[in-house]
Amino acid sequence: MPNYKRIDPYTPFNFQVEIGGEVTTQFTEVSGLQVNIEVESIEEGGVNDFVYQLPKRTKYQNIVLKRGISNIDTMWKWYEEVQSGKFDRKACAIMLLDSLKQVVWRWEIKDAFPVKWTDPNFNAMDGKVAFESVELAHHGISRIKKG
Repeated sequence: MPNYKRIDPYTPFNFQVEIGGEVTTQFTEVSGLQVNIEVESIEEGGVNDFVYQLPKRTKYQNIVLKRGISNIDTMWKWYEEVQSGKFDRKACAIMLLDSLKQVVWRWEIKDAFPVKWTDPNFNAMDGKVAFESVELAHHGISRIKKG
């Protein structure tokens, strides 16, 4: 009987975010790492058992970064720059770490900039951390396996 090495899946809480070449660990949640290929359906006369499906363009969902509000306001300043029309698109990356804190997967986000800001809902009866989120539009995602 062959001897197989057990390979456990990675846990999603070990990650880092890099924005404009600087690694930050201030985010508690990242979502939107999603790529879709649009499909065009073409029906051919006399062919009744299927419809041709042809790939069109690739679409990317916006990346959403969430964090507890703190005194760090670099993301808000970047958002204000976009509002004023004077801003730089930035390369971003999401890095998944293994249990030894080594990068095992890296998602590179091209030409990102903030397009939506959500501040927390306030409730005096709730003892939770106040979270804010920023949504980034971009020009594509590539996924790179490390190590």
